[in-house]
Amino acid sequence: MRLRSCLAGLALLLCGGAAQAAEECPAKSTAIDDVIAVLSAAPGCNTAMQLFEACAYGASGDVQFGDVVEKKCEADFGGGMKPPQTLSYQRELKACDRKYRDKSGTIYLSAAAFCRAKVAQRYSQRALKAGGAGR
Repeated sequence: MRLRSCLAGLALLLCGGAAQAAEECPAKSTAIDDVIAVLSAAPGCNTAMQLFEACAYGASGDVQFGDVVEKKCEADFGGGMKPPQTLSYQRELKACDRKYRDKSGTIYLSAAAFCRAKVAQRYSQRALKAGGAGR
């Protein structure tokens, strides 16, 4: 029993250290408008995603942040996709929405926003790789 308590304490200690090592949000404040400004100013999709992860609320406010990241990433592939790719992209976004649709709690809105942003990031990376460009 004592061993379990020690292991649980050690796990908490290690997790706390990992959380401190995570990047801090560079926004002026935690206000939604300040975070959106930082995300909008990001030079590319991958940077916007890193900032989204650093500035996330873990709640419904993340939906707005995710929208900014999606648009930032879509700028890399928006008009350049063929219809089958566009359909595939839309299907993956809808899958994110369906995955969390029947869940209660604002954390699931955040999870859906992250899922959608990651889909957009993946398509951005593919487009940039195919085009030989990099951001």
